[in-house]
Amino acid sequence: MDVKKDIRPITYLKSKASDLLRQINETHRHVIITQNGEAKAVLQDPQSFEEMKNALTMMKLISQSEEDFRNGNVYKHEDVFKSIYNLLDEKIQENDP
Repeated sequence: MDVKKDIRPITYLKSKASDLLRQINETHRHVIITQNGEAKAVLQDPQSFEEMKNALTMMKLISQSEEDFRNGNVYKHEDVFKSIYNLLDEKIQENDP
């Protein structure tokens, strides 16, 4: 991986946007856009963006689950299924003439 190809000034983006988009979509590597020598934006292909969003969502769910476990907010699976079956039975009885 050539890091120099992954950092571009905003002038490059302005003059070679189509080349930059082709590079991003072919390599699936993000590109950092700089302005006055400072990083100002990151360009990323849609597939990699979706994968990153999905990974972050999973990490948040795992983190919440770990916190629930530490705090004792857990239920036996038998109790959960029993509760679900009871709710289903109630709904069936409500709709039964």
